[in-house]
Amino acid sequence: MLKNIPPILPPELLKLMSEMGHGDELVLTDANFPAASHARNLVRCDGVGTVQLLEAILQLFPLDTYVERPAAVMQVVKGDPAIPIIWEDYRRLIETYEDMSDAMEYEERFDFYERAAKAYVIVATGERAQYANLILKKGVIFPESSSAQTQLNSECN
Repeated sequence: MLKNIPPILPPELLKLMSEMGHGDELVLTDANFPAASHARNLVRCDGVGTVQLLEAILQLFPLDTYVERPAAVMQVVKGDPAIPIIWEDYRRLIETYEDMSDAMEYEERFDFYERAAKAYVIVATGERAQYANLILKKGVIFPESSSAQTQLNSECN
């Protein structure tokens, strides 16, 4: 066990998230997404919803601040009456953890599949909401401020 790591995150996902570099992408999929046929690296979280998992991930995973929109959802297919209210939860969490109010772009279904296939990791969840698929682009961890680093150095000496 580790401190301050959300217990909902499986060890394999933590490993893959830490391996990812700036610009690599992580995909959270709903239960209907063809994850196994699209994944380079696949992590199964079948008993977990995407909102729960997103909240745990955003505690550790920086979003890319060098792009206009570091998150993407799959557009509703033309003619489909579905209203993906889950997107509001995604917006709220991204704003809470990353202070970004307009972070999501909308990808056409097959463009989303193509982009997901290039992602570093796909996390297949048990989410049953329609259009609950989400791509996150990893950002960077910036150096600590010099005053914080100076204090840390003095405490270590």
